[in-house]
Amino acid sequence: MPATERSVTIKVRESAWLATFQDLGREQSEALGVPCGGAADQHSAAVANILVGNPRTAAGIEIMGGRFSFTTSKPVLVAVTGAPADVTVNGSKVQMWEPVCVPAKGRVVIANAQGGMRNYLAFSGTLVTELFMGSAAPEARMGFPQQIAAGQHLGLRTAYAGFEHPYLTQPLFRLPVPVPSFEHPVWTIDIVEGPETDAARGIRELLASREYTVTAKSNHVGLRLDGPVVHPEGLGEIVSHGVPIGAFEIPHGDELIILGRYRTLTAGYPIVAFATKAALPMLGQARPGQRMTFRWVSQAEAVESHREAQRLLNALETRVQSLFGAINLPHHSRPAPSREAA
Repeated sequence: MPATERSVTIKVRESAWLATFQDLGREQSEALGVPCGGAADQHSAAVANILVGNPRTAAGIEIMGGRFSFTTSKPVLVAVTGAPADVTVNGSKVQMWEPVCVPAKGRVVIANAQGGMRNYLAFSGTLVTELFMGSAAPEARMGFPQQIAAGQHLGLRTAYAGFEHPYLTQPLFRLPVPVPSFEHPVWTIDIVEGPETDAARGIRELLASREYTVTAKSNHVGLRLDGPVVHPEGLGEIVSHGVPIGAFEIPHGDELIILGRYRTLTAGYPIVAFATKAALPMLGQARPGQRMTFRWVSQAEAVESHREAQRLLNALETRVQSLFGAINLPHHSRPAPSREAA
């Protein structure tokens, strides 16, 4: 351990409905038949790490529903992102999407998430956790669940030693954080054409004009949506093959499936559309009952929206590093390269 780092113990008091170690997933694992996995909402996970001076790919904690709380043996710098929730430190409300200083023995509570499915908690430094194929992301089918339980003690290696300034109160910093909106009851998701779009006559008009609802059968493999579908005709047998995250799959039943980060092969089902990369984080936040509509965009528009999202993350990363350097808070000296989702 570098001389500037120290060990901190984080005691988990409440573990929500489900809390797991999480990062942005595995690189090159799908060539070996293992899904890339990683945070369902990659944007929120990346921003949480950027806000505490970590690389975007650092391990954090993904929280689903209920209450998650912890105490810490020494001061820590944290950030909470994702769905709007109530976050308190020693009973006082603090802001999400900002760096937050937690004093030694401080108690942090994250609860009452609204409008989305997941929160992301990042600590400045390195959470101590096992890795599978280079990633902290869960892979339960391979015996790597990464679930965090109440009463568990987590280790953190951090160079952060506390920060106080007589002229600074909450919020700690003003940063150009790209915060998504969860306010609308119906989400609009941008999509582009898939390989079997033309074979499903009328699917363009149907997806552009109707509303779909996420069902309770959804899971980490994909969202299952209730709504009208059109089955492609004249395709014959489709050989199973790998597909990108966000593929719109129509199985034999009358439902629409949007494949997530733990998808495997298509099982021979037709793919009639793809969600754009910029839309994937919101899909990762969709909970049962969430309603959504779809908007067709061109490939050029999809690429541009992804580039803009990356530009905003890069700008935030540069600003955080400059600010942390000016006030001697620990940070990584070089931004991690942006990752293209598989």
